[in-house]
Amino acid sequence: MAIDTKRCVGCSACTIACKMANNIPNDIFWTRVLTDGGDVPDTPAGEFPRVRMRYITVGCQHCENPACVKVCPVGATYQDPDTGVVRQDYDKCIGCRMCMAACPYTGVRSFNWEEPRYQTPYAIGDADAPAHQKHVVEKCTFCYQRITKDEVPSCMDLCPARARHWGDLDDPTSEVSQVIAAREYMQLLPEKGTKPSVYYLV
Repeated sequence: MAIDTKRCVGCSACTIACKMANNIPNDIFWTRVLTDGGDVPDTPAGEFPRVRMRYITVGCQHCENPACVKVCPVGATYQDPDTGVVRQDYDKCIGCRMCMAACPYTGVRSFNWEEPRYQTPYAIGDADAPAHQKHVVEKCTFCYQRITKDEVPSCMDLCPARARHWGDLDDPTSEVSQVIAAREYMQLLPEKGTKPSVYYLV
């Protein structure tokens, strides 16, 4: 995925779309909108009058060399061989949270300490979204239930600025490959050697 930081307006529509499509429990978010000026939302960088606002939406980076996969003792965190998506097998997860400790991207995973609770008494979102469980780690799946049907992740559907690009990084003709080739970009913590699959166009 490529995210255009010049187009992103920080509206959090991607966060809400993700939460709805995946029926994510209360107080858990798989994607967050941050600003590079501080920890508080909508904090500009720089000093007045020379300030700038740039939003960085952060979720699982679906790394090519994922640190989380290497440390999972039971194989619950794994990389899908067909798509490259880093996934969680909730039925295998023993709740040790080693993947959370190994991941250099703070806050992209969450742990369900209790039985998942929801604002509504019925499930919402995609019918084939995985059911959430107590005592497991969970995170963004790139809406695996959608991409396996050649659909795009839910965060792209609701983005009013059309700041997100999706596709196969191994295909040079894909939309995401073309925008990465044409634009300058950055990746989060490249020095960690994880080779993230999310590119931020600058």
